[in-house]
Amino acid sequence: MGHRLGTKLQSAAVTETLFHQDPHPGAPAAVAHPKGIKSYVRRAGRTTSGQAKALEDLGPRYVLDYAAAPLDTTAAFGRTAPLVLEIGFGMGEATAHIAGVRPGDNFLCCEVHEPGVGALLKRIGEQGLTNIRILQHDAVEVLEHMLAPESLTGVHIFFPDPWHKKRHNKRRLIQPPLVARLASRLKPGGYIHCATDWQPYAEQMLQVLSAEPQLANTAPGYAPKPDYRPLTKFENRGLRLGHGVWDLVFTRR
Repeated sequence: MGHRLGTKLQSAAVTETLFHQDPHPGAPAAVAHPKGIKSYVRRAGRTTSGQAKALEDLGPRYVLDYAAAPLDTTAAFGRTAPLVLEIGFGMGEATAHIAGVRPGDNFLCCEVHEPGVGALLKRIGEQGLTNIRILQHDAVEVLEHMLAPESLTGVHIFFPDPWHKKRHNKRRLIQPPLVARLASRLKPGGYIHCATDWQPYAEQMLQVLSAEPQLANTAPGYAPKPDYRPLTKFENRGLRLGHGVWDLVFTRR
């Protein structure tokens, strides 16, 4: 199911980090938020032999260690180039495509699901990509500790889990605290690109992004799909069934 597979874990982790920073269970949260949300949602998924081999062979080169210190991107990528952060890349299909059509950019990709990390590493090897680095860690901690203000040219969040049930909407990734933090890490003119196939979530995304004073919408509402974002198999299947897809592109003022 495209990037949604990877972002369900990431959205839960981000929600937990943003709203439950007290390490003591049951302690009052810094922001009012229901208790009991776990940092990670465990889901089915087994690492294949091909993914395991990619993890072993390519992981040491392309998977970065998390550290609570600013990332030296020049050292990490072996060059200086515009930096794009992706949160929750699922199995890496779109990530690899975008890195291939935008070789002049560096892509720092956060994903906590090991089969997805292995799958993207396998694509990196097969396609000879050199402009991707992976952090198998909570994106909020990466934002907080590894990325300096105004260090990003772009942010990609494609098909995060929509948490369809109304009582679960609070678990969605796109919430005001995260958007404010992302905006602070963007260079002036940098962009946030979100995409979803769930209209109620698209409406929430539009509301949250529009309310962030650091950001400006590039369109009157939803944006045309940028050429660099491919149609995934999951998305094509949905379009054939008559499902809509909504892209949102906002820039840092």
